[in-house]
Amino acid sequence: MLNTLQLQETVDEIARVLGASATLEDRSFRLLAYGAQHGELDAVRQESILRRAASPWVRDYFESFGIVKAEGPVRIPATPDLQARICWPLRHKAVTYGYLWLLDSGALPDLQQIAPLVERTAALLAQEARSRREQGRELDLLLSPDPEERSALDLRGPVTAIAVRESDRVAALWTLPREVLARAGSPVALLAPSHLAVEVALTVQSRYGTAAGLGAPRQEASDAWQSWREARHALRIAEHFPRFAPVARWDDLGVHRLLARLSTADLRELSSFVPGLDPELAATVETYLDLGGHVQKAAAELGIHRQTLYYRLGKAEKVLGRDLDDGDDRMAVHLGLKAARLLDGQPR
Repeated sequence: MLNTLQLQETVDEIARVLGASATLEDRSFRLLAYGAQHGELDAVRQESILRRAASPWVRDYFESFGIVKAEGPVRIPATPDLQARICWPLRHKAVTYGYLWLLDSGALPDLQQIAPLVERTAALLAQEARSRREQGRELDLLLSPDPEERSALDLRGPVTAIAVRESDRVAALWTLPREVLARAGSPVALLAPSHLAVEVALTVQSRYGTAAGLGAPRQEASDAWQSWREARHALRIAEHFPRFAPVARWDDLGVHRLLARLSTADLRELSSFVPGLDPELAATVETYLDLGGHVQKAAAELGIHRQTLYYRLGKAEKVLGRDLDDGDDRMAVHLGLKAARLLDGQPR
């Protein structure tokens, strides 16, 4: 794992030299270290320290000042909610790996005093990022269906694969525990010891703000590629079915595991069972069938009167030419609606 002690010592030194409150965050605004406090703290800084990460609106606000590509310190002006601060992007070879934050009282000394410390910290973060990329290449081999490639690595199980859909926000995968292998991409691939898998999935999912899927554990690391295949299927289910979001576990998906494995052609064939339903009718019928045909529960879930539900169901039956009291028709419609949901904006 990243040498947090070395980072903490660096931040403490920066705070001492400048006599200012200093904070170090990674590229995804996750707190890595913070120095001794000088003066009062605003709510944003308190939240960052307590939660170990900045909130999405804070990240968006700071990034609006161009800190992602800035070559040097950027001053963020004060607002009613936050103090003025200086952001010094931690860049190494034209890549930003994190940010040094300094609360600005208006009397900061010459920042060039800490330039060597900033450069050293950026190089340290870049080194760790390179190490993670090398692990990513190892993970490519381990997740390969080719047994010869998998045999090139020696890794003990049990392990669980995790798939996370990458967003436009960069998550610092190198901040994960060292025993977690990670590879950037779409989806992001992770391989964790099974006892850490759920915690790791929730952590990365929260940083990306997107869904995640977990494959079933494998006792032998050489079988991790099977868990990875399941993780990608589980991710699809999490993205299209809110009841399984934000993190879907393969072992918990039931019949949805069969749907996730179907080809696009098979899904289109199933979706042909529900032609012509508008979104409102489709949502009504799907909710009604999900709840086992329980009218009162379905009406409450949809926030409509029972008579409105009856009206919509009757209208849907006419459009489909199906009888929702008939078991075969009900099954065909239910599967068709699930298939149509997977086809709608299906991730590639």
